Amino acid sequence: MKVASLGMYDHPAQQAANDRLWVGMARGLRAQGQADVPDTLDRDRPVQAIWRDPDLLFGQICGYPYAREPALELQVLALPIYDAPGCIGDTHRSVIVARRDDDVGTLSDCRGRRAAINDRGSNSGMNLFRALVAPLAGGTTFFGEVVETGAHRDSMRAIVAHRADIAAIDAVTYAALDRFEPELTRSMKIVAQSPSSPTLPFVTGRASDARTVDALKSALAGVLADPAFADARATLFLAGATEATANRFTPLLQLQRDAAAAGYPDLR
Repeated sequence: MKVASLGMYDHPAQQAANDRLWVGMARGLRAQGQADVPDTLDRDRPVQAIWRDPDLLFGQICGYPYAREPALELQVLALPIYDAPGCIGDTHRSVIVARRDDDVGTLSDCRGRRAAINDRGSNSGMNLFRALVAPLAGGTTFFGEVVETGAHRDSMRAIVAHRADIAAIDAVTYAALDRFEPELTRSMKIVAQSPSSPTLPFVTGRASDARTVDALKSALAGVLADPAFADARATLFLAGATEATANRFTPLLQLQRDAAAAGYPDLR
């Protein structure tokens, strides 16, 4: 059975909207003759496992692992456009946050502090963060400790709980937390912003044939244009999508190379 996932931006308050969007896409796919279409989104497995599932019909992936892991057999369908602060067209950035009552004012002030990251393979949580820190680090260790939390939301919770002091949070995730958990973002201040990078692409498995790819693009365009899904799109900050190819993500690897050239290959 084919698999569908929208797990990258799936805050509990957004799950019904993601479900609604998928119901619309599934209906559009079946109307185009696609037979093996899942009724529901897969929330039983980590997104990293879903990216590697040869039966993936529709999903969303972080651009950094997509660019750096050739073994991921995926095709890019489109880049989403988000209506959230820090997002311009089909790009987004990370906001670097610290506790509001902390005395740090800039990223430079955070030398020796504890950083939280969601995942070592994350673009917004690590790669863009590393790109900002590398020129400051001088080829040496910058942070006193780096804590891996598993999720942007958990990185912010770690800061509130004084288990970490600073983190890089994806702009779309930050907007969702600001809307749905404002008590969390009220505890934060933004001390820096990362360079822009492509938004997280919608993808399908490499095995999807041209007819399926065309059907997916058409079904996606349908739910992005249909007024019946306006509330779901607004809940997800989803304003549209653009066409994209794999080479859009090459600059993310250049950030990695630049950090290594500066003597800072790992966030540390």
